[in-house]
Amino acid sequence: MRPTTLDEFEGQEELIGPGRPLRSAIEEDLVTSMIFWGPPGSGKTTLARIIAGATSSEFEKFSAVTSGVPELRKVIAEARDRRKFNGIRTILFVDEIHRFNKAQQDAFLPHVEDGTITLIGATTENPSFEVISPLLSRTRVYVLERLEPEHLERIVRRALADEERGLGGHRLDVDDAAVAAMVNMADGDARSALNLLELSAFVAQETEGTGRVTEETVLSAAQRKTLYYDKAGEEHYNLISALHKSLRDSDPDGSLYWLGRMLEAGEDPLYIVRRLIRFASEDVGNADPQALVVTVAAMEACHFVGMPECDLALAQAVTYLAAAPKSNALYTAYGEVKADVRRYGALPVPMHIRNAPTNLMKDLGYGRGYKYAHNYEGHIVDQEHLPEELAGRRYYHPTDQGFEARIAERLARWRSRLSDREDD
Repeated sequence: MRPTTLDEFEGQEELIGPGRPLRSAIEEDLVTSMIFWGPPGSGKTTLARIIAGATSSEFEKFSAVTSGVPELRKVIAEARDRRKFNGIRTILFVDEIHRFNKAQQDAFLPHVEDGTITLIGATTENPSFEVISPLLSRTRVYVLERLEPEHLERIVRRALADEERGLGGHRLDVDDAAVAAMVNMADGDARSALNLLELSAFVAQETEGTGRVTEETVLSAAQRKTLYYDKAGEEHYNLISALHKSLRDSDPDGSLYWLGRMLEAGEDPLYIVRRLIRFASEDVGNADPQALVVTVAAMEACHFVGMPECDLALAQAVTYLAAAPKSNALYTAYGEVKADVRRYGALPVPMHIRNAPTNLMKDLGYGRGYKYAHNYEGHIVDQEHLPEELAGRRYYHPTDQGFEARIAERLARWRSRLSDREDD
């Protein structure tokens, strides 16, 4: 059922709709090297094949998973001869181009540069991170979006009606609810939708002995919807970013959804809880010190019971964090500390707060003038604890949020008492 013309192709109207630049380049045979970046089943390989057919070019498919530089040299040699003796261009389609390392990607450069090949790369990963800059500068990046439900529905119904390439000759009775289920479970992936259609037809005919495909048939065939998720790729970071920002914006519903998206796709719960622990200090901090306790407890639950039992512990932590008062005072304070450490280096500890375990150290002035807080009213003293170059520096500025407001009041009260002592 792979489309052979642009008119059969579903989706990506922004790229290949009437009058769009890529469509015009294909129709006018002015195609240059490019990279298709998009999720699985969005049409990257199909579009490359259509381009080759529409431009009368030889199509060579090359997989970064199964092939290497020796195979590439052979393809390049054949492309050079084809161009020299027959005047035929070669479109080299490289699937999963992000899997090539830097040296392997370098091997394409001279041949793209001199026109021996027109390179079309396909990747599910962000090319900015995975494709070397020299190759990016010689290609145009086109972003393919996941297919919409209406696209997938047309693809499924076309396969049901096509007697030559599809299942039109199988006399299937597929109801609308079954088609809707396939579309929903495919999650924007045309290949997944067609695979599910084929499997559902098999279940209906071979297992149940009928040609009737219902929603129950589809659910039986699928068992479980597979969500698009790459734990090492961009989508991994997109989802954790969505969770983090939903938590920061105090949205428990959004937070729960993105947590579920990751867990149901197979993300390691310990990775998620590590990020939650960081959030508890970075974005909640002393506004609610219990937030760190709750997230660490969720971590222990993940270690103790694992998935799927620990999903509710994570959900509890996520909703607690989302509903907690927010403060980034700790994050800001420690950031300033790190900046000063880098700027000033290893400043010496003031003599009066150094420990003096030997007589020699006492004679040298270690600990001299130190005020023992418990000997003073309110157990507070006025003495400098920072190096001389940083004397008087304040890093921590508690906010008026949650428990941190009480900390701010306490520090203000202490400083007022110390100021009164000085006045006396």
